[in-house]
Amino acid sequence: MKADVLLGLQWGDEGKGKIVDVLTPKYDVIARFQGGPNAGHSLEFNSIRHVLHTIPSGIFHEKQINIIGNGVVIDPVIFKKETDSIFRLGVNLVPKLLISKKAHLILPSHRILDAASEASKGITKIGSTLKGIGPTYMDKTGRNGLRVGDIISPDFMKKYSHLKQKHIDLLRLYSYTYNIEEQEKEWFDGIDELRKYKIIDSEYEINHLLSAGRKVLAEGAQGTMLDIDFGSYPYVTSSNTISAGACTGLGIAPGRTGEVFGVFKAYCTRVGSGPFPTELNDETGTILREKGHEYGATTGRPRRCGWLDLVALKYSIMINGVSQLIMTKADVLSGFDIVKVCTGYKCNGHITEKLPYDLNEVDSAEYA
Repeated sequence: MKADVLLGLQWGDEGKGKIVDVLTPKYDVIARFQGGPNAGHSLEFNSIRHVLHTIPSGIFHEKQINIIGNGVVIDPVIFKKETDSIFRLGVNLVPKLLISKKAHLILPSHRILDAASEASKGITKIGSTLKGIGPTYMDKTGRNGLRVGDIISPDFMKKYSHLKQKHIDLLRLYSYTYNIEEQEKEWFDGIDELRKYKIIDSEYEINHLLSAGRKVLAEGAQGTMLDIDFGSYPYVTSSNTISAGACTGLGIAPGRTGEVFGVFKAYCTRVGSGPFPTELNDETGTILREKGHEYGATTGRPRRCGWLDLVALKYSIMINGVSQLIMTKADVLSGFDIVKVCTGYKCNGHITEKLPYDLNEVDSAEYA
């Protein structure tokens, strides 16, 4: 059996969570493979809107196993708030939510570092969600990180204190006021919540499930244009949001992946800073925002809106090896007399259908 992959093809907010929820009955396992609580996957049923940040979008189905993979970074505070809200709906997560030992933890000091770093950048800030995602992935690649498996180690507090002190030393580089201690109680309550769940060697678990013929859907977060390598760098997230990220984020070989579902909106949106070739800073953009209810599920920030960008979309399809396309929010475009689609970019006086090295090189979008 092969694992199918579902991911976003734009700058996130494509409606991935709702699609996963619809597809879940066809699968035995839903597994998140990257990102952290900067994700906001919205589901709505029984007239109640639920926003999932860390937990896979198949959690409301009774029979499916949900796995948080090694490529995900977890904030125990947000995790506990999320689990508490789901428990209040009468859903018992404990038997069906598994968490990778190798997933990294977001510390209170990671969040403070994120805020201090972003504040120091002034007008050059990247529009971080200030969830501590970037600093956590930096510690991961710097081989300093604290992982979920550490919370069941007798050396956990020693490891925590060591990393916390490292962050305090780094914070001396910034003129930023903070108080780590006032955030720690809530954080350790979240650690206690994490300990209630089955903490697993997820790479063994997922490969075993595939070998046993179980159907697995790998759920991505953010979008392809926010990929750390292939997105609109440096205005990107800190993980690989593309289909290859499912392999490293879950521990499955490329040959064990199957269908790649690519989700995109009938128009484009973006939250935060960064180049956006088809952005509409006019009444049309405002209408798109209001009709599409384009406000961040995680941050509440109004999303920047623009016409569909086929240059970026074709690029995303190529690097992900998309086998099935899913378009959302086409209904938002009803009522428009004219709907435009970007078919090329004008860069340095020349028209191109390729995504440039730096999207800031785009002078204008060419439409059809």
